[in-house]
Amino acid sequence: MTTDWDAATYDRIADPQARWGEAVLDRLPLRGDERVLDAGCGSGRVTELLLARLPAGHAIALDGSPTMLEAARRRLASFGDRVTFIVADLLEPLPIDRPVDAVLSTATFHWIRDHDALFRHLAAVLRTGGWLVAQCGGAGNVASVLAAAAEVGGPWSSAAEGPWLFASAEETADRLARAGFVDVRTWLQSEPTPFEAGEPLETYLATIVLREHLARMPDSDRDAYVRGVAAKLPRPEIDYVRLNIVARRGRALDCGTPSGS
Repeated sequence: MTTDWDAATYDRIADPQARWGEAVLDRLPLRGDERVLDAGCGSGRVTELLLARLPAGHAIALDGSPTMLEAARRRLASFGDRVTFIVADLLEPLPIDRPVDAVLSTATFHWIRDHDALFRHLAAVLRTGGWLVAQCGGAGNVASVLAAAAEVGGPWSSAAEGPWLFASAEETADRLARAGFVDVRTWLQSEPTPFEAGEPLETYLATIVLREHLARMPDSDRDAYVRGVAAKLPRPEIDYVRLNIVARRGRALDCGTPSGS
């Protein structure tokens, strides 16, 4: 999977992600003095909302994309030393020196194929009893877009073949339990999201939904491909399905060792 993004365009168009992020943040119990990891902070729009709820706390803005993290630095500059920025891969042990009180994440986990490793690495940096509150693409996410892309002739014929994992609520609950999380709640939520036809829809598709498709084709083919996918959608709407996660870290595990080994 490509790791970098068009952060400026993403920041401008990611209203759905910011809206979902605010709803996810509402589920996170906060006093206001905690250290919270934003796992996949993107351009920092949701991190900004988080920091507003941590007047005596600290946020760790982590992302795998250097350009996204640079955009987040600009957006969050006014918070000074109340925010730390880390470029890191969630598939690897995280370079965080002491446990955080909570982990927040929006629109990130579906870009990671190995959720068992993901949840182990998050558990490893989360204090016992700390909350993981997150949302990502779940089973059935963007199905109509992927079907249209396959019909136009993209690199994958289904979500299972691509660089995503759109997991079910049940399998996610099982993975969280294996990673040492307790009080687990997971559920799917349909979020059909309409767009203005033409350039607004096509820019959104190119920047976010079809980003990995376009990375695998010549620049000269990309605009026509995006237009073709947009034209085959039943309506100018993306059929998002969100996977919601609420859990607490329970007993300590050896989070660097796969279960069963």
